[in-house]
Amino acid sequence: MSKLRPVEGSFAADGFNISETRIAIVVSRWNNQITGNLEKGALAALERHGVNSDNIGVYWVPGAFELPLAASKLARSGKVDGVIALGCVIRGDTPHFDYVCSECTRGIGTVSLETGIPVGFGLLTCDNLEQAQVRSADNRDNKGEEAALTVLEMISLLGQIG
Repeated sequence: MSKLRPVEGSFAADGFNISETRIAIVVSRWNNQITGNLEKGALAALERHGVNSDNIGVYWVPGAFELPLAASKLARSGKVDGVIALGCVIRGDTPHFDYVCSECTRGIGTVSLETGIPVGFGLLTCDNLEQAQVRSADNRDNKGEEAALTVLEMISLLGQIG
C-alpha cells in the first residue's frame, strides 16, 4: 500500500496568511431575499476562519447573468486572492432559467480557469422558492458559506502547488 500523502488545502493558514487574504463577494440582487442570506453565510464563514473584514469587498450586480463579468473584472484586478459568486435562479415557465444557469455557470468557471484566481460557485439553481430557502438558511448547509470555504481551501491548495 502506498504511503503517498495527498496535498490538499486547509483553513489552518498553512501556506498563506488568512487574516491578510483579500476576498471579493459578488452578489446578485435578483432574488435578494435568498442572495442576502447567501452573503451572510459567506461572511460568517470568512469571519469564523479569520479573514479580516477590512479585506472583504461586497459587490452587488443586477442578476445572476452579470456575476461572471464582475467576477472576471475583480479576479483580473490584482486586488483579490479569491472571488465568491452568489446568486439564485428559480425555474419559471420558460427556458430562460436554462439559459441563465448555463451561461452563468460557464462564465464563472471560465473566470477561474483564465485568471488562476479561485472563484467559489454559490449559484443556486432551484426548481422553487422553498428549495432556495433551504439552501440559504442560517446554518452550516448555507451554500454561501460552502462557496466561501471552497475559496479559502483553494487559495491554500494553490499556494502549496506554487
